[in-house]
Amino acid sequence: MTELLQQLINGLSLGAIYALIALGYTMVYGVLRFINFAHSEVFMVGAYAGYFLGPCLGAGTIQGGLATLAGAMAICALLGVIIEKLAYKPLRGRSNLTVLITAIGVSLLLQNGGQKIVGANPRAFQFAGPGGVNRSLFPETQLHFRSLTISSNQLIVLGVALALLAGLWWIVHRTRVGTAMRAMSFNATAASLVGINNSAVISFTFALGSALAGAGGVLYAMNYPSIDPLMGTLPGLKAFVAAVLGGIGNLPGAALGGLLIGLVETFVSGTRASTYRDAIAFAILILILLFRPAGLLGRMRVEKV
Repeated sequence: MTELLQQLINGLSLGAIYALIALGYTMVYGVLRFINFAHSEVFMVGAYAGYFLGPCLGAGTIQGGLATLAGAMAICALLGVIIEKLAYKPLRGRSNLTVLITAIGVSLLLQNGGQKIVGANPRAFQFAGPGGVNRSLFPETQLHFRSLTISSNQLIVLGVALALLAGLWWIVHRTRVGTAMRAMSFNATAASLVGINNSAVISFTFALGSALAGAGGVLYAMNYPSIDPLMGTLPGLKAFVAAVLGGIGNLPGAALGGLLIGLVETFVSGTRASTYRDAIAFAILILILLFRPAGLLGRMRVEKV
C-alpha cells in the first residue's frame, strides 16, 4: 500500500505538468482547429527562462521562486503571441496541412535556435546558494509519513498546477474574453459578426496557452533538474496524447488526460516493463483513435460541407 501511494503521488505530480502543457494544445485547437506542434518548444523556453531568471529574482526562496515562475510565464506568453503573429496569422484561411507544416518548422527553428544560443549540452536546473551549495528553485525538503516520502517540490507542482487550472477555468467561464473564446470555438464567423475581435482573441489564446506551457517547463525542470534545447519533444508529445485522450478541444478533458498519462507512466516505471513506458503512452493514443476518436470527454462533431 505504501508503494502504491508513493507511485500515486509521483504520478499526480508528473500528470499535473502534462495537464498544463495539454491545455495549451487543446485551447489552440478549440479556437483555430489545428495542432500547434511548436508548443513543446515553448515548454522548453519556459525552463530556460526560469534557469536564467532564477539567480536574478532570488531563486531558493518562496518569493523568488514565484517571481521566477511568473517571469517565465510572461516570457512564454510573449513568445506565443510572436509565433502566432509571424508564423500563423499570415496563413489564416489556408489549408490545415499548410499550417501544420509551418508549426513543425517553427518547432525545428526553436530547437536549433536554442542549441545555437544556449548550447546543446544539458544544464543542471539548480542555483548557487550560500557557501556554494546548489539549491532548488523553491526551498526543498522531504516530508515523511511513516514509510511514505513526499518531496516539497511535488507539493509545489501540485499546488501551482491546481491554482493555474482554477485561474484558467475562471478566465474561460467568468470573463468577457473567455466568453469570446468559447464563442469563437463554436463559430468563428458568427463571433466576428457580433463584434468580437477574432485576432485579439486568438492572440490572447496563444498567450494564455504559452504561459501555461512556460509554467509546465519550470515545474518539470524542478522535478527533473536537467534541461537542454530538445527537452520539450517527448513531454510535448505525451501532452498531445493526453489532450487527445481527454478530448482535444475540451479543457477538463485535457486536464484529465494529463493526469491519466502521468499516472500510467509512473506505474509502468515501477514494473518490469519500465523500458516501454514511452511506447505505452503512444499505444494509448492509437487505441483512443481506434475506439474513441473524440476522447474520454470529447464529443463527435459533424462537419458540414
